[in-house]
Amino acid sequence: MTDIVTLQRAVAANRFLPIPPGESNFVGDGDFRAIGAEFLGHLVTLGGLTPEHRVLEIGCGIGRMALPLTQYLAHGAGSYDGVDIVAAGIRWCREAISPVYDNFRFHHIDFRNDVYNPDGRLDGAKAKLPFPERRFDFVFLTSVVTHLRQAETEAYAAEIGRLLRPGGRCFLSMFLMNEDSRAGLRAAKARLPFPAEGEGPEFLADPDHPGGAVAFEQDWFLRLMASHRMRLVRSPVYGHWSGRDSANYQDLCVFERDR
Repeated sequence: MTDIVTLQRAVAANRFLPIPPGESNFVGDGDFRAIGAEFLGHLVTLGGLTPEHRVLEIGCGIGRMALPLTQYLAHGAGSYDGVDIVAAGIRWCREAISPVYDNFRFHHIDFRNDVYNPDGRLDGAKAKLPFPERRFDFVFLTSVVTHLRQAETEAYAAEIGRLLRPGGRCFLSMFLMNEDSRAGLRAAKARLPFPAEGEGPEFLADPDHPGGAVAFEQDWFLRLMASHRMRLVRSPVYGHWSGRDSANYQDLCVFERDR
């Protein structure tokens, strides 16, 4: 069995793993390798990812999560497909990762997004991904739903339900609105200025830039996932974005597709 903590440390310290040039990195601040290694731990310990899984990452960016997975997924058994709306990120991953790890594939999908792809040709609210039904054992999205509007979120939830095999799992990081997060917002402890009041189900940190940061009503999101036969494996691991005491910034959720 893989010692995931030892592997995380090795990934974070591995200077032979490529990283994109600083000017090309559009996936956020922080240590590129260390953040990837951190989420590798979450995918395994919280999500139940195994080396033999067939994995889909929605919103793979420029490979921050894919690179540590090259050290975990078993060649010849496990596989990885990443999709993203930023063509430059997909191009870098195809050039830097796929030639060495041929079980890692990257796909550009030209969905419009106000933040990352404003000139995209396709409507994300009608999202269809180029894979057959029940193709994957594990689907994950890190800080993707945080930039999607309601209709887009509904479309992606339907696609995840279609693509997961029965018993497959979905891991997400996102902003969940509930009574505790509202309390943090009212007390001015939250790090993002979502409105504390309102029925939702979506809440925008900045209405002038709606895709910048989006939260969703927790009960609504759980019903949405359940409507596509996905149910929580365990209670969400809440993040400190809303003023909670937590090691994570965003809220982490794991769903399992009905068997």
